[in-house]
Amino acid sequence: MAIYILEDDPGVSDSLSVFLEQLGYDVTVFADAESFFRREPPTETDTVIVDLGLPGIKGTEAIRWINGLVTRPKVLVISGQPRNEIERQFNGTEVPVVLRKPLTEASLVPWL
Repeated sequence: MAIYILEDDPGVSDSLSVFLEQLGYDVTVFADAESFFRREPPTETDTVIVDLGLPGIKGTEAIRWINGLVTRPKVLVISGQPRNEIERQFNGTEVPVVLRKPLTEASLVPWL
């Protein structure tokens, strides 16, 4: 299983990728959704961790794109935004699992 991280904050993406690699995962980091879209899409055995506050194409739009794939990976949202703001951004569509920043091992590992 591969893990793709869409996170524009280098400190968050670096610490998260190092942690996940230490757990044995194959991790690829993208600073924006556009660079993620240019790669081969993830498969149903992969996990995509998406920050909602991405520059350019927002995290919610990246998630909508992922949800449109024939073989959908697991999607985890990471955000420091309030829950009602997250729900507003999804505009009535199903909100995936949301993990609050700062992430902890206990909050992340059970969802992988």
